[in-house]
This record gives sequence, C-alpha cells and structure tokens, in this order.
Amino acid sequence: MPAEDLDIEDPTHPTKKKALRWKRKTRVLILCSRRVDYRSRHLSKNLMRLLPHSKGDSKFDRKRGLTDINDMAEIKNCSKVLYFESHKLKDVFLYMNDTHIGVSAVFLLHNVCTMEELKLTGNCLKSSRAVLSFGAQFDREPHLRLFKELFVSVFSTPVAHPKSQPFIDHVFTFTLVDDKIWFRNYQILPEQAGLAEVGPRMVLEPVKIFDGSFTGEVIYKNPLYRTPNALRRFEKLQKQKKSYNRLVEHIATKTKKKKRAALFNFDQDADFIFEDN
Repeated sequence: MPAEDLDIEDPTHPTKKKALRWKRKTRVLILCSRRVDYRSRHLSKNLMRLLPHSKGDSKFDRKRGLTDINDMAEIKNCSKVLYFESHKLKDVFLYMNDTHIGVSAVFLLHNVCTMEELKLTGNCLKSSRAVLSFGAQFDREPHLRLFKELFVSVFSTPVAHPKSQPFIDHVFTFTLVDDKIWFRNYQILPEQAGLAEVGPRMVLEPVKIFDGSFTGEVIYKNPLYRTPNALRRFEKLQKQKKSYNRLVEHIATKTKKKKRAALFNFDQDADFIFEDN
C-alpha cells in the first residue's frame, strides 16, 4: 500500500509526514520485449535497482502493439516508460517516453555493460538519489534539450519518495560523443574528492522523436542514423568485394604465368644447351 494511503491520523507520524512531503508522484515502468538478450535484461534490472521510483512488469509481446504499453503504465500508476525492444536477437532499441507530456524518443543501444560484468570498485547504496550531469552540448540544439528533459523526468528520483533514501551518493552522467549519448554512473567519494565508476554503461544512438506516446508524427529524425540491417548489408558487400578482387587477382596471376610459359618454346629456344662447343 502506498504511504500516502495509510490510515494514519497523526500528521507527525514519520511515515505520514514523509508521504505528505512527496509531491511529484511520478513512477517509471521498466519492461522488455520477448526474446530480448540477457545483457539487456540484466541492464533493465540494474536500472530498477538504481531507480527507487521504478516498477517492473512481465515481458511484452511485440504483436500486441506499442500503444498497449500506455494501458499497462496506467494500470501500474506510472507516468514514464523505459521499454527495451529486441530485433532479430541482435539489435536492441530503447523507447523512452512521458505519457503525460506525450513525447517519446527511440534510441539504438550500443556497448551495453552491466554492473555484474564490469565489477568496478565503485559502490552506491540502494535506493539513494542521484545527481544528473549533462554536457554543455545539451543546451545548444532543440532535440538535445528535449532529450535532456526526458532524462531528467525519468532518471531523477522525486524528493521524499517513500522508497528512496534521504541522501545522494552517486551521479548519472550524460555526455554527447560522436552524435551518441554516453551514459555512466559514478559513486561520489567525498573523502578523496573524486569519483569511482559503478556501472552500468550504455551508449544511446538517437533515432527518432514522436510527438505522442508510442505514436504520432515524427518531429525529429537523426540524419546520421543508419539501420543495423543496412550496416550489416554494407559490411557483407565489402567482404564480397574483397573476395571478388582476390579472385580476379588470382585469375590474372595464373593467366600471366600461362602467357610466360607460352612465350618460351623449349624445343627451339633450348637447343643451345645440347650444342657442341
């Protein structure tokens, strides 16, 4: 039962007092599609541990349609959604949306590393709040400012959330490098005045922005984005081109050797060997 629904008449009660301070009652629904790879599944679990205001759900069937996720979020009383969708058991897309605002963004995941794989020295307490750090590039372009607002609404833990701790000991960093957004999680070390990476890691390549929740018109499309199928097809053609060039060179070499052998007639040109001096 939520803390604000408890039947406590005394307003000085710690639980009731904390519930009264909890104003921004936002929750994040985190779920995956069927046939998602193990790394993305573990990544979703890591995010659920880092975000105390998150909720999980069972795997979603892509045949139902993305708009059904809005109903699932409403049932779970969530206003934000993080949805990991797997394509061909190779590519994973991240849908991030705000059902209240009605804006959703699609990212292609690269270089995903979970906390279990990294085994870094950093460590942060469970249910603690995080500081969000953004690069200066996020204030220059309109679509980057929209990404920043989405990240703040999803990854920032509401103040006085019943499941959160009242202290801050780690920081989420979002950096733009090569037109991709790099996500890192660091522990704050006050004694050493430094940072220690905790994990997980992931790189987000922007694809599209829709003006609706999992639907609507495309208001931004990344001009530098290439589909994974197109990249794989290009690599395959490059390999075929190398194999073809190698075959042509081999045939040309054999042809040259045959021409050299035909130019030298052993019966006529080698008679000088057997001549008497």
